[in-house]
Amino acid sequence: MPGQDRQPVKRGAGLLALCLALVATFLTACSGDAGDDTVRLRVLASPDLAVLGPLLRELKDETGVDLRLYHRADAETKTPDRDRYDLAWLSSDHYLRLTDRHAIRGLQRTATMTSPVVIGLKPDVARELRARVPGSRLTWADIADAAAAGTVRFGMADPRHAGSGLAALVGVATAAAGTGAALRSEDVSCDRLRGFRSGQALTADTGPALIDTYVDHQDEANALITYESDLLALNASGRLDDHLEVIRPEDGMVLADFPLLLLNPAHRAAYDKVTRWLRRDSVQRHIMRHTVRRPVTTTVTRDARLREPVGNALFYPDQPAVVETLLADYGDPDRRTATQVVFLLDFSGSMRGARMAALREAFAGLSGADPSASGKFTRFYRGERLTVVRFGGRVLEQTTVTVTGPKDLTALAGTVARGGYGDATAVWSALDRGYRTAALELAADPDRSVSLVLMTDGENNAGLSYAEFVRRHKALPAAVRATVPTYPVHFGEADAGELRRAAARTGGRMVEAADSSLSEAFKEIRGCH
Repeated sequence: MPGQDRQPVKRGAGLLALCLALVATFLTACSGDAGDDTVRLRVLASPDLAVLGPLLRELKDETGVDLRLYHRADAETKTPDRDRYDLAWLSSDHYLRLTDRHAIRGLQRTATMTSPVVIGLKPDVARELRARVPGSRLTWADIADAAAAGTVRFGMADPRHAGSGLAALVGVATAAAGTGAALRSEDVSCDRLRGFRSGQALTADTGPALIDTYVDHQDEANALITYESDLLALNASGRLDDHLEVIRPEDGMVLADFPLLLLNPAHRAAYDKVTRWLRRDSVQRHIMRHTVRRPVTTTVTRDARLREPVGNALFYPDQPAVVETLLADYGDPDRRTATQVVFLLDFSGSMRGARMAALREAFAGLSGADPSASGKFTRFYRGERLTVVRFGGRVLEQTTVTVTGPKDLTALAGTVARGGYGDATAVWSALDRGYRTAALELAADPDRSVSLVLMTDGENNAGLSYAEFVRRHKALPAAVRATVPTYPVHFGEADAGELRRAAARTGGRMVEAADSSLSEAFKEIRGCH
Protein backbone atom coordinates (compact mmCIF):
# COMPACT_ATOMS: atom_id res chain seq x y z
CA MET A 1 0.00 0.00 0.00
CA PRO A 2 1.16 3.62 -0.54
CA GLY A 3 1.48 4.34 3.15
CA GLN A 4 3.59 1.26 3.75
CA ASP A 5 6.06 2.14 0.98
CA ARG A 6 7.17 5.51 2.31
CA GLN A 7 9.17 4.48 5.36
CA PRO A 8 11.66 2.11 3.56
CA VAL A 9 12.33 4.75 0.93
CA LYS A 10 13.18 7.33 3.58
CA ARG A 11 15.53 4.94 5.37
CA GLY A 12 17.26 4.06 2.01
CA ALA A 13 17.68 7.71 1.10
CA GLY A 14 19.20 8.48 4.49
CA LEU A 15 21.61 5.58 4.20
CA LEU A 16 22.62 6.68 0.68
CA ALA A 17 23.21 10.24 1.88
CA LEU A 18 25.35 8.96 4.75
CA CYS A 19 27.44 6.84 2.35
CA LEU A 20 27.93 9.74 -0.02
CA ALA A 21 29.04 11.95 2.82
CA LEU A 22 31.57 9.36 3.99
CA VAL A 23 32.94 8.96 0.44
CA ALA A 24 33.21 12.72 0.04
CA THR A 25 35.04 12.97 3.36
CA PHE A 26 37.42 10.19 2.31
CA LEU A 27 38.14 11.81 -1.07
CA THR A 28 38.69 15.18 0.55
CA ALA A 29 41.22 13.64 2.89
CA CYS A 30 42.98 11.93 -0.02
CA SER A 31 43.27 15.15 -1.99
CA GLY A 32 45.21 16.81 0.78
CA ASP A 33 42.49 19.32 1.74
CA ALA A 34 41.88 17.92 5.23
CA GLY A 35 45.27 17.75 6.83
CA ASP A 36 47.02 15.49 4.29
CA ASP A 37 49.66 17.47 2.35
CA THR A 38 49.72 15.06 -0.61
CA VAL A 39 48.73 16.64 -3.91
CA ARG A 40 47.37 14.17 -6.44
CA LEU A 41 47.57 15.10 -10.11
CA ARG A 42 46.08 13.31 -13.10
CA VAL A 43 48.66 12.93 -15.87
CA LEU A 44 48.00 12.09 -19.50
CA ALA A 45 51.02 9.96 -20.40
CA SER A 46 52.62 8.26 -23.37
CA PRO A 47 52.98 4.49 -22.96
CA ASP A 48 56.78 5.03 -23.09
CA LEU A 49 56.54 6.58 -19.61
CA ALA A 50 55.21 3.40 -17.93
CA VAL A 51 58.78 2.38 -17.07
CA LEU A 52 58.93 5.27 -14.55
CA GLY A 53 56.41 3.68 -12.18
CA PRO A 54 58.91 2.92 -9.35
CA LEU A 55 60.38 6.43 -9.60
CA LEU A 56 56.98 8.02 -9.00
CA ARG A 57 56.74 6.45 -5.55
CA GLU A 58 60.00 8.17 -4.60
CA LEU A 59 58.70 11.41 -6.08
CA LYS A 60 55.60 11.22 -3.88
CA ASP A 61 57.63 10.45 -0.74
CA GLU A 62 60.06 13.32 -1.29
CA THR A 63 57.81 16.06 -2.72
CA GLY A 64 54.31 15.20 -1.55
CA VAL A 65 53.08 15.16 -5.15
CA ASP A 66 51.39 11.97 -6.30
CA LEU A 67 51.37 11.69 -10.10
CA ARG A 68 48.66 9.34 -11.37
CA LEU A 69 49.66 8.40 -14.93
CA TYR A 70 46.94 7.49 -17.43
CA HIS A 71 48.65 5.92 -20.42
CA ARG A 72 47.00 6.46 -23.79
CA ALA A 73 48.26 5.20 -27.14
CA ASP A 74 47.14 8.45 -28.80
CA ALA A 75 48.57 10.77 -26.13
CA GLU A 76 51.00 12.38 -28.59
CA THR A 77 48.55 12.90 -31.44
CA LYS A 78 45.36 14.10 -29.69
CA THR A 79 44.92 17.45 -27.98
CA PRO A 80 45.03 16.84 -24.21
CA ASP A 81 41.76 17.28 -22.32
CA ARG A 82 42.49 20.01 -19.77
CA ASP A 83 39.26 19.30 -17.90
CA ARG A 84 40.33 15.72 -17.33
CA TYR A 85 44.11 16.00 -16.81
CA ASP A 86 46.34 18.32 -14.81
CA LEU A 87 49.59 17.46 -16.62
CA ALA A 88 50.70 15.73 -19.79
CA TRP A 89 53.92 13.71 -19.92
CA LEU A 90 54.85 12.72 -23.44
CA SER A 91 57.82 11.22 -25.20
CA SER A 92 57.49 14.12 -27.66
CA ASP A 93 55.13 17.06 -28.11
CA HIS A 94 56.42 17.88 -31.62
CA TYR A 95 53.20 16.82 -33.32
CA LEU A 96 50.90 18.66 -30.93
CA ARG A 97 52.93 21.87 -31.14
CA LEU A 98 52.69 21.68 -34.90
CA THR A 99 49.06 20.66 -35.43
CA ASP A 100 47.29 22.30 -32.48
CA ARG A 101 49.39 25.28 -31.48
CA HIS A 102 46.43 27.13 -29.98
CA ALA A 103 45.56 24.29 -27.61
CA ILE A 104 49.03 24.06 -26.07
CA ARG A 105 50.24 27.64 -26.60
CA GLY A 106 51.80 29.08 -23.46
CA LEU A 107 51.92 25.79 -21.57
CA GLN A 108 54.79 25.43 -19.15
CA ARG A 109 57.10 22.77 -20.60
CA THR A 110 60.07 20.99 -19.05
CA ALA A 111 62.29 18.41 -20.75
CA THR A 112 62.98 15.48 -18.43
CA MET A 113 65.27 13.09 -20.40
CA THR A 114 66.30 12.55 -24.02
CA SER A 115 66.61 9.73 -26.53
CA PRO A 116 67.18 9.81 -30.30
CA VAL A 117 65.31 7.58 -32.74
CA VAL A 118 67.85 5.10 -34.11
CA ILE A 119 68.06 1.75 -35.88
CA GLY A 120 68.85 -1.64 -34.39
CA LEU A 121 70.25 -4.22 -36.83
CA LYS A 122 70.96 -7.89 -36.34
CA PRO A 123 74.77 -8.39 -36.37
CA ASP A 124 75.01 -10.16 -39.72
CA VAL A 125 72.96 -7.49 -41.48
CA ALA A 126 74.94 -4.71 -39.80
CA ARG A 127 78.20 -6.27 -41.00
CA GLU A 128 76.88 -6.65 -44.55
CA LEU A 129 75.70 -3.04 -44.76
CA ARG A 130 78.80 -1.58 -43.15
CA ALA A 131 81.02 -3.43 -45.61
CA ARG A 132 79.33 -1.58 -48.48
CA VAL A 133 79.86 1.91 -47.04
CA PRO A 134 83.15 3.85 -46.97
CA GLY A 135 84.04 4.43 -43.32
CA SER A 136 81.26 2.02 -42.24
CA ARG A 137 79.09 4.96 -41.13
CA LEU A 138 75.54 4.08 -42.12
CA THR A 139 72.88 6.62 -43.06
CA TRP A 140 69.11 6.62 -43.45
CA ALA A 141 69.78 6.45 -47.19
CA ASP A 142 71.70 3.19 -46.71
CA ILE A 143 68.82 1.74 -44.70
CA ALA A 144 66.29 2.87 -47.33
CA ASP A 145 68.42 1.32 -50.07
CA ALA A 146 68.71 -1.99 -48.19
CA ALA A 147 64.98 -1.98 -47.45
CA ALA A 148 64.17 -1.43 -51.13
CA ALA A 149 66.46 -4.31 -52.08
CA GLY A 150 64.87 -6.62 -49.48
CA THR A 151 68.00 -6.89 -47.30
CA VAL A 152 66.49 -5.02 -44.35
CA ARG A 153 63.10 -6.00 -42.95
CA PHE A 154 62.27 -3.71 -40.07
CA GLY A 155 59.77 -3.13 -37.33
CA MET A 156 58.58 0.42 -36.62
CA ALA A 157 55.69 1.81 -34.59
CA ASP A 158 52.75 3.28 -36.53
CA PRO A 159 53.68 6.94 -37.19
CA ARG A 160 49.99 7.90 -37.06
CA HIS A 161 49.93 7.10 -33.33
CA ALA A 162 53.42 6.70 -31.87
CA GLY A 163 55.99 9.43 -31.37
CA SER A 164 58.89 7.09 -32.18
CA GLY A 165 57.30 6.08 -35.51
CA LEU A 166 56.59 9.68 -36.50
CA ALA A 167 60.10 10.79 -35.51
CA ALA A 168 61.57 8.00 -37.62
CA LEU A 169 59.39 9.03 -40.55
CA VAL A 170 60.47 12.66 -40.23
CA GLY A 171 64.10 11.61 -39.91
CA VAL A 172 64.18 9.45 -43.01
CA ALA A 173 62.15 11.98 -45.05
CA THR A 174 64.52 14.79 -44.02
CA ALA A 175 67.48 12.70 -45.10
CA ALA A 176 65.72 11.95 -48.40
CA ALA A 177 65.19 15.66 -49.06
CA GLY A 178 68.92 16.24 -48.68
CA THR A 179 68.58 19.90 -47.69
CA GLY A 180 69.83 19.64 -44.12
CA ALA A 181 66.90 21.85 -43.05
CA ALA A 182 63.34 21.35 -41.81
CA LEU A 183 61.13 19.69 -44.39
CA ARG A 184 59.10 21.97 -46.67
CA SER A 185 56.02 21.16 -48.72
CA GLU A 186 58.08 20.94 -51.91
CA ASP A 187 60.32 18.36 -50.23
CA VAL A 188 57.41 15.93 -49.85
CA SER A 189 55.50 16.63 -53.07
CA CYS A 190 56.97 13.34 -54.34
CA ASP A 191 57.05 10.30 -52.06
CA ARG A 192 60.71 9.36 -51.69
CA LEU A 193 60.03 6.80 -48.97
CA ARG A 194 58.32 4.06 -50.95
CA GLY A 195 61.45 1.96 -51.15
CA PHE A 196 62.09 2.44 -47.43
CA ARG A 197 58.48 1.61 -46.61
CA SER A 198 58.63 -1.62 -48.62
CA GLY A 199 60.98 -3.03 -45.98
CA GLN A 200 58.56 -2.73 -43.06
CA ALA A 201 57.65 -6.16 -41.72
CA LEU A 202 56.30 -5.40 -38.23
CA THR A 203 54.35 -2.58 -36.62
CA ALA A 204 52.33 -1.68 -33.50
CA ASP A 205 50.42 1.33 -32.18
CA THR A 206 52.96 2.15 -29.46
CA GLY A 207 56.67 1.80 -28.81
CA PRO A 208 56.32 -0.73 -25.95
CA ALA A 209 53.89 -2.82 -28.02
CA LEU A 210 56.36 -2.78 -30.92
CA ILE A 211 59.09 -4.19 -28.66
CA ASP A 212 56.81 -7.06 -27.61
CA THR A 213 55.83 -7.71 -31.23
CA TYR A 214 59.46 -7.86 -32.30
CA VAL A 215 60.37 -10.24 -29.47
CA ASP A 216 57.56 -12.57 -30.54
CA HIS A 217 58.48 -12.41 -34.27
CA GLN A 218 62.26 -12.17 -34.37
CA ASP A 219 62.41 -14.42 -37.43
CA GLU A 220 60.24 -12.01 -39.45
CA ALA A 221 62.41 -8.90 -39.08
CA ASN A 222 66.12 -8.18 -38.81
CA ALA A 223 65.90 -4.54 -37.78
CA LEU A 224 64.02 -2.35 -35.34
CA ILE A 225 63.55 1.44 -35.60
CA THR A 226 62.73 3.05 -32.28
CA TYR A 227 64.23 5.05 -29.42
CA GLU A 228 67.84 4.35 -28.54
CA SER A 229 66.72 3.66 -24.97
CA ASP A 230 64.30 0.94 -26.12
CA LEU A 231 67.03 -0.87 -28.06
CA LEU A 232 69.57 -0.69 -25.25
CA ALA A 233 67.04 -1.90 -22.70
CA LEU A 234 65.92 -4.71 -25.01
CA ASN A 235 69.52 -5.85 -25.52
CA ALA A 236 69.93 -6.07 -21.73
CA SER A 237 66.60 -7.85 -21.18
CA GLY A 238 67.60 -11.37 -22.20
CA ARG A 239 64.59 -11.57 -24.53
CA LEU A 240 66.52 -11.57 -27.82
CA ASP A 241 68.05 -14.40 -29.81
CA ASP A 242 70.60 -11.90 -31.19
CA HIS A 243 71.50 -8.53 -29.73
CA LEU A 244 70.76 -5.62 -32.05
CA GLU A 245 73.61 -3.36 -33.08
CA VAL A 246 72.57 0.25 -32.46
CA ILE A 247 73.01 2.38 -35.59
CA ARG A 248 72.92 6.14 -35.13
CA PRO A 249 72.45 7.39 -38.73
CA GLU A 250 75.20 9.66 -39.96
CA ASP A 251 72.69 11.94 -41.71
CA GLY A 252 70.93 12.80 -38.46
CA MET A 253 68.30 11.80 -35.94
CA VAL A 254 65.17 13.29 -34.39
CA LEU A 255 65.51 13.65 -30.62
CA ALA A 256 62.72 13.08 -28.08
CA ASP A 257 63.03 15.02 -24.83
CA PHE A 258 60.05 13.59 -22.87
CA PRO A 259 58.48 16.93 -21.84
CA LEU A 260 56.22 17.38 -18.83
CA LEU A 261 53.47 19.90 -19.65
CA LEU A 262 51.40 21.88 -17.16
CA LEU A 263 47.77 21.76 -18.34
CA ASN A 264 46.11 23.15 -15.21
CA PRO A 265 47.78 26.41 -14.06
CA ALA A 266 46.20 25.99 -10.61
CA HIS A 267 48.81 23.32 -9.93
CA ARG A 268 51.82 25.43 -10.87
CA ALA A 269 53.42 25.07 -7.43
CA ALA A 270 53.19 21.28 -7.51
CA TYR A 271 54.44 21.23 -11.10
CA ASP A 272 57.50 23.27 -10.12
CA LYS A 273 58.22 20.86 -7.26
CA VAL A 274 58.02 17.89 -9.62
CA THR A 275 60.22 19.36 -12.35
CA ARG A 276 62.88 20.56 -9.91
CA TRP A 277 62.98 17.07 -8.41
CA LEU A 278 63.13 15.32 -11.79
CA ARG A 279 66.07 17.44 -12.91
CA ARG A 280 68.18 16.79 -9.80
CA ASP A 281 71.43 15.06 -10.64
CA SER A 282 70.61 12.10 -8.40
CA VAL A 283 67.21 11.64 -10.06
CA GLN A 284 68.66 12.08 -13.54
CA ARG A 285 71.15 9.29 -12.74
CA HIS A 286 68.27 7.11 -11.53
CA ILE A 287 66.31 7.77 -14.73
CA MET A 288 69.38 6.99 -16.83
CA ARG A 289 70.01 3.68 -15.03
CA HIS A 290 66.40 2.47 -15.19
CA THR A 291 65.32 3.76 -18.61
CA VAL A 292 68.67 4.02 -20.48
CA ARG A 293 67.67 7.53 -21.55
CA ARG A 294 70.13 10.37 -21.67
CA PRO A 295 70.13 12.94 -18.85
CA VAL A 296 69.07 16.50 -19.67
CA THR A 297 71.60 17.98 -17.26
CA THR A 298 75.24 18.28 -18.29
CA THR A 299 76.54 17.60 -14.78
CA VAL A 300 75.57 13.90 -14.85
CA THR A 301 78.19 11.48 -16.19
CA ARG A 302 76.65 9.35 -18.89
CA ASP A 303 76.43 5.60 -18.84
CA ALA A 304 79.05 4.05 -21.17
CA ARG A 305 76.28 2.95 -23.56
CA LEU A 306 75.16 6.57 -23.95
CA ARG A 307 78.49 8.24 -24.67
CA GLU A 308 78.17 7.93 -28.43
CA PRO A 309 77.34 11.48 -29.66
CA VAL A 310 73.87 12.07 -31.04
CA GLY A 311 75.47 13.97 -33.89
CA ASN A 312 73.27 15.91 -36.27
CA ALA A 313 69.89 16.56 -34.65
CA LEU A 314 67.31 16.85 -37.42
CA PHE A 315 64.81 19.68 -37.43
CA TYR A 316 61.13 18.90 -37.04
CA PRO A 317 58.88 20.38 -39.79
CA ASP A 318 57.23 23.70 -38.97
CA GLN A 319 54.34 23.28 -41.44
CA PRO A 320 51.38 21.02 -40.52
CA ALA A 321 50.79 20.20 -44.19
CA VAL A 322 54.23 18.57 -44.41
CA VAL A 323 53.47 16.08 -41.64
CA GLU A 324 49.97 15.48 -43.00
CA THR A 325 51.46 14.62 -46.42
CA LEU A 326 54.05 12.30 -44.86
CA LEU A 327 51.38 10.44 -42.89
CA ALA A 328 49.04 10.21 -45.88
CA ASP A 329 51.83 8.87 -48.09
CA TYR A 330 52.96 6.35 -45.51
CA GLY A 331 49.41 5.17 -44.90
CA ASP A 332 48.52 2.13 -42.83
CA PRO A 333 51.66 0.06 -42.11
CA ASP A 334 49.47 -3.05 -42.00
CA ARG A 335 48.03 -2.40 -45.46
CA ARG A 336 50.20 -1.52 -48.42
CA THR A 337 48.89 -0.04 -51.67
CA ALA A 338 50.47 -1.67 -54.72
CA THR A 339 52.23 0.79 -57.02
CA GLN A 340 52.99 0.61 -60.72
CA VAL A 341 54.94 2.85 -63.06
CA VAL A 342 54.56 2.57 -66.85
CA PHE A 343 57.63 3.90 -68.67
CA LEU A 344 56.99 4.95 -72.28
CA LEU A 345 60.44 5.21 -73.87
CA ASP A 346 61.27 6.72 -77.24
CA PHE A 347 63.31 4.29 -79.38
CA SER A 348 63.19 6.32 -82.58
CA GLY A 349 66.39 6.62 -84.65
CA SER A 350 67.33 9.95 -83.08
CA MET A 351 67.86 8.16 -79.74
CA ARG A 352 70.82 6.15 -81.07
CA GLY A 353 74.27 6.74 -79.56
CA ALA A 354 74.79 9.07 -76.60
CA ARG A 355 71.09 9.61 -75.90
CA MET A 356 70.38 5.88 -75.63
CA ALA A 357 73.49 5.45 -73.46
CA ALA A 358 72.08 8.13 -71.12
CA LEU A 359 68.71 6.33 -70.97
CA ARG A 360 70.32 3.01 -70.14
CA GLU A 361 72.48 4.67 -67.49
CA ALA A 362 69.35 6.19 -65.95
CA PHE A 363 67.67 2.78 -65.73
CA ALA A 364 70.79 1.20 -64.27
CA GLY A 365 70.76 3.90 -61.58
CA LEU A 366 67.11 3.25 -60.75
CA SER A 367 67.94 -0.45 -60.52
CA GLY A 368 70.40 0.16 -57.69
CA ALA A 369 73.63 1.21 -59.41
CA ASP A 370 73.41 4.87 -58.30
CA PRO A 371 75.46 5.16 -55.05
CA SER A 372 74.31 8.69 -54.21
CA ALA A 373 71.89 9.35 -51.36
CA SER A 374 69.23 10.50 -53.82
CA GLY A 375 69.78 7.35 -55.86
CA LYS A 376 69.24 5.16 -52.80
CA PHE A 377 65.93 6.87 -52.03
CA THR A 378 64.59 6.71 -55.60
CA ARG A 379 65.62 3.22 -56.74
CA PHE A 380 63.18 0.52 -57.83
CA TYR A 381 62.03 -1.53 -54.83
CA ARG A 382 60.69 -4.96 -53.98
CA GLY A 383 56.97 -5.25 -54.67
CA GLU A 384 56.93 -2.42 -57.21
CA ARG A 385 55.32 -3.26 -60.55
CA LEU A 386 57.14 -1.82 -63.57
CA THR A 387 56.14 -1.73 -67.23
CA VAL A 388 58.47 -0.63 -70.03
CA VAL A 389 56.97 0.24 -73.43
CA ARG A 390 59.50 0.87 -76.22
CA PHE A 391 58.10 2.85 -79.11
CA GLY A 392 59.14 4.36 -82.43
CA GLY A 393 56.55 4.91 -85.14
CA ARG A 394 54.51 2.29 -83.26
CA VAL A 395 54.83 0.27 -80.05
CA LEU A 396 57.86 -2.00 -80.47
CA GLU A 397 57.81 -3.98 -77.22
CA GLN A 398 56.11 -4.05 -73.83
CA THR A 399 57.48 -5.79 -70.74
CA THR A 400 56.04 -5.88 -67.21
CA VAL A 401 57.72 -7.21 -64.06
CA THR A 402 56.95 -7.13 -60.35
CA VAL A 403 60.24 -6.67 -58.55
CA THR A 404 61.09 -9.60 -56.29
CA GLY A 405 64.86 -9.55 -56.74
CA PRO A 406 67.77 -8.82 -59.08
CA LYS A 407 66.50 -11.15 -61.83
CA ASP A 408 63.46 -8.94 -62.42
CA LEU A 409 65.59 -5.82 -62.71
CA THR A 410 67.90 -7.67 -65.08
CA ALA A 411 64.91 -8.54 -67.28
CA LEU A 412 63.86 -4.91 -67.32
CA ALA A 413 67.38 -3.77 -68.15
CA GLY A 414 67.36 -6.24 -71.03
CA THR A 415 64.28 -4.60 -72.50
CA VAL A 416 65.95 -1.19 -72.38
CA ALA A 417 69.25 -2.58 -73.70
CA ARG A 418 67.76 -4.14 -76.84
CA GLY A 419 67.88 -2.26 -80.14
CA GLY A 420 65.01 -2.35 -82.60
CA TYR A 421 64.78 1.38 -83.24
CA GLY A 422 61.85 2.82 -85.17
CA ASP A 423 62.04 5.28 -88.03
CA ALA A 424 59.39 7.66 -86.65
CA THR A 425 58.05 8.98 -83.32
CA ALA A 426 54.47 8.09 -82.34
CA VAL A 427 54.32 9.94 -79.02
CA TRP A 428 50.53 10.01 -78.60
CA SER A 429 50.02 6.42 -79.73
CA ALA A 430 52.50 5.37 -77.06
CA LEU A 431 50.74 7.44 -74.41
CA ASP A 432 47.41 5.97 -75.47
CA ARG A 433 48.92 2.48 -75.02
CA GLY A 434 50.08 3.52 -71.57
CA TYR A 435 46.57 4.56 -70.54
CA ARG A 436 45.03 1.38 -71.90
CA THR A 437 47.58 -0.56 -69.83
CA ALA A 438 46.72 1.51 -66.76
CA ALA A 439 42.99 0.91 -67.29
CA LEU A 440 43.52 -2.86 -67.36
CA GLU A 441 45.66 -2.75 -64.22
CA LEU A 442 43.10 -0.67 -62.32
CA ALA A 443 40.27 -2.92 -63.44
CA ALA A 444 42.17 -5.86 -61.93
CA ASP A 445 43.15 -3.94 -58.77
CA PRO A 446 41.18 -0.71 -58.14
CA ASP A 447 43.42 0.20 -55.17
CA ARG A 448 46.60 0.14 -57.25
CA SER A 449 48.50 3.43 -57.66
CA VAL A 450 49.53 3.85 -61.31
CA SER A 451 51.52 6.62 -62.98
CA LEU A 452 53.02 7.07 -66.45
CA VAL A 453 56.46 8.40 -67.38
CA LEU A 454 56.82 9.48 -71.01
CA MET A 455 60.35 10.09 -72.34
CA THR A 456 60.82 11.39 -75.89
CA ASP A 457 63.46 13.41 -77.72
CA GLY A 458 61.39 14.36 -80.75
CA GLU A 459 58.08 15.69 -82.04
CA ASN A 460 55.15 13.41 -82.85
CA ASN A 461 55.23 12.47 -86.57
CA ALA A 462 53.35 9.17 -86.69
CA GLY A 463 50.30 7.46 -85.24
CA LEU A 464 47.65 9.36 -83.27
CA SER A 465 47.47 13.13 -83.21
CA TYR A 466 47.36 14.95 -79.90
CA ALA A 467 43.68 15.78 -80.49
CA GLU A 468 42.88 12.10 -81.03
CA PHE A 469 44.76 11.15 -77.87
CA VAL A 470 42.73 13.72 -75.93
CA ARG A 471 39.48 12.28 -77.34
CA ARG A 472 40.49 8.78 -76.28
CA HIS A 473 41.62 9.99 -72.87
CA LYS A 474 38.20 11.59 -72.28
CA ALA A 475 36.56 8.24 -73.04
CA LEU A 476 38.53 6.39 -70.33
CA PRO A 477 36.80 5.35 -67.09
CA ALA A 478 36.60 8.21 -64.60
CA ALA A 479 38.85 6.39 -62.10
CA VAL A 480 41.64 6.20 -64.69
CA ARG A 481 41.32 9.84 -65.72
CA ALA A 482 41.25 11.00 -62.10
CA THR A 483 44.08 8.94 -60.64
CA VAL A 484 46.66 8.20 -63.37
CA PRO A 485 49.01 11.15 -64.02
CA THR A 486 51.59 11.44 -66.80
CA TYR A 487 55.06 12.86 -66.16
CA PRO A 488 56.67 13.70 -69.51
CA VAL A 489 60.45 14.02 -69.59
CA HIS A 490 61.39 16.72 -72.12
CA PHE A 491 64.56 15.74 -73.94
CA GLY A 492 66.24 16.79 -77.16
CA GLU A 493 63.91 18.27 -79.77
CA ALA A 494 60.60 17.15 -78.22
CA ASP A 495 57.69 19.62 -78.32
CA ALA A 496 57.71 21.07 -74.81
CA GLY A 497 54.36 22.80 -75.26
CA GLU A 498 52.48 19.63 -76.15
CA LEU A 499 54.19 17.63 -73.43
CA ARG A 500 53.30 20.29 -70.89
CA ARG A 501 49.65 20.25 -72.03
CA ALA A 502 49.51 16.46 -71.74
CA ALA A 503 50.91 16.66 -68.21
CA ALA A 504 48.39 19.32 -67.18
CA ARG A 505 45.47 17.34 -68.64
CA THR A 506 46.40 14.20 -66.72
CA GLY A 507 47.40 15.74 -63.39
CA GLY A 508 51.15 15.32 -63.79
CA ARG A 509 53.93 17.76 -64.63
CA MET A 510 56.68 17.99 -67.22
CA VAL A 511 60.31 17.58 -66.21
CA GLU A 512 63.19 19.10 -68.16
CA ALA A 513 66.14 16.79 -68.81
CA ALA A 514 68.07 19.30 -70.92
CA ASP A 515 69.39 21.21 -67.92
CA SER A 516 70.61 18.15 -65.98
CA SER A 517 70.49 14.56 -67.20
CA LEU A 518 68.01 11.80 -67.84
CA SER A 519 69.08 10.17 -64.57
CA GLU A 520 68.27 13.30 -62.56
CA ALA A 521 65.00 13.80 -64.46
CA PHE A 522 63.82 10.27 -63.69
CA LYS A 523 64.81 10.62 -60.04
CA GLU A 524 62.98 13.94 -59.80
CA ILE A 525 59.62 12.37 -60.62
CA ARG A 526 59.98 9.12 -58.69
CA GLY A 527 57.01 8.75 -56.35
CA CYS A 528 55.27 11.93 -57.52
CA HIS A 529 51.57 12.28 -56.82
